[in-house]
Amino acid sequence: MVSCLFFAPFLYLQVSYQARQMSKYLKYTKSFYFLGIVFFLAWMIFIDSNNVVNQVKLSTKLGQLEDQKEFYLERREKIKAEREELMSNPELLEKFAREKYLMKKNTEDLYVIVEK
Repeated sequence: MVSCLFFAPFLYLQVSYQARQMSKYLKYTKSFYFLGIVFFLAWMIFIDSNNVVNQVKLSTKLGQLEDQKEFYLERREKIKAEREELMSNPELLEKFAREKYLMKKNTEDLYVIVEK
């Protein structure tokens, strides 16, 4: 009981110090500018159509589309090289036409064998 009476003034000082600190924080939260900034940040992060979640999704999709673009550009270059090779070599062009489009000469008969 005596020890409680001894520490009571110190507890009062501690509580009053915490109350002063809390009132200092409450003073800032009552400010119009603080509330405006908090509202703006909440709007931009969660509510807006360009929010953080959508930006992450769009960034991921952009990476995938860039990978696809690179794949198709490489494929285009490969096809362009094959086309140049076909156009420069008549024998290779004839072989390609016979295999791919089943073309034949007038004096030839064509038989297609389909394997099961």
